[in-house]
Amino acid sequence: MRLSARFRAVLYLVIAVLFITGAAWVAVDRAVWPETATQLLRLHGGAAMAMLVLLGALLPLHVRIGWRRRRNRGSGALMVAANAILVATALGLYYAGSDALRHWISELHVALGFALPLAVAGHVLRGRRGGRATRERPAGLRQGL
Repeated sequence: MRLSARFRAVLYLVIAVLFITGAAWVAVDRAVWPETATQLLRLHGGAAMAMLVLLGALLPLHVRIGWRRRRNRGSGALMVAANAILVATALGLYYAGSDALRHWISELHVALGFALPLAVAGHVLRGRRGGRATRERPAGLRQGL
């Protein structure tokens, strides 16, 4: 189930902003530039909110329909699981009670964050290789955002 060009552009832009701000934060935080790290986390958090909105749109349109059509289920399930874990670990980073737990939550979040663009690329390539989407698409996917 292919997404509209506009939706894909916004989705890929938000994923890129999340990846760049997250990777830059990892580099800057380890270099001990607290002011820059704080600004990067603010941008990352804002992009994460946009991603939550996009995920909310993807679930009823793209995911549900793709699942029913039995298309790209393996990588699609991986995408849903990875995003769910990223959301859960993001919450854990704010609300974890112990420093040890927060450390492991952070490591998992960073590792998944670095891996997600590869998973997205694999999901897209696998979907394109599996055949073109049919011309009959739900109105929300046909019209874009």
